Amino acid sequence: MGLTQWTKANEWLAAAAEDPHAYKGDWQRGGGGIHLLAAGRLWDVLIVPACLGLRAADILDDLPRTGAGPVLLDGRRREIGFFLPPDPAPTWVGDASRYITRGGWIAAPAPHCRWGDLRWLVPPDGSGALTTADTMELALYRATQELAHCHGAPAHACRPPHRSTPVTAGAPVPRER
Repeated sequence: MGLTQWTKANEWLAAAAEDPHAYKGDWQRGGGGIHLLAAGRLWDVLIVPACLGLRAADILDDLPRTGAGPVLLDGRRREIGFFLPPDPAPTWVGDASRYITRGGWIAAPAPHCRWGDLRWLVPPDGSGALTTADTMELALYRATQELAHCHGAPAHACRPPHRSTPVTAGAPVPRER
């Protein structure tokens, strides 16, 4: 990551902090400090188990003409966080997955941190590029299919996180098959 790109990534990521100046200062001094950043304004974060997320990150990297947004690895919790465009109505559902949006916070290291328990697999580049919901859903679907095939489970037995259709008041709730 070049200095200009790193500076842009630093600015973009710190913009989600309560005190951007303090965070940028820590990171510009070379600190790898972890800071809490607010979700829901610049981005949302879809968090999935590492076994699924690592494969999905590889698939995103291999998809033609789709730039993956930032991807964060939490080694202690064994989870992967994918940065997606803000969604005013969070609609992701899935076993062991969480969707962090407005009102939620994530812990994040400096954009240059590629080591430690909390590190970037794909660091922010400062452009604001994010993984689209459609692309994320495709990558998770493919990753689930591959993992099911490798581990001998029938493909229909594994359900990746996916977007659900919002339920309106008075409408019947769709049943899982």
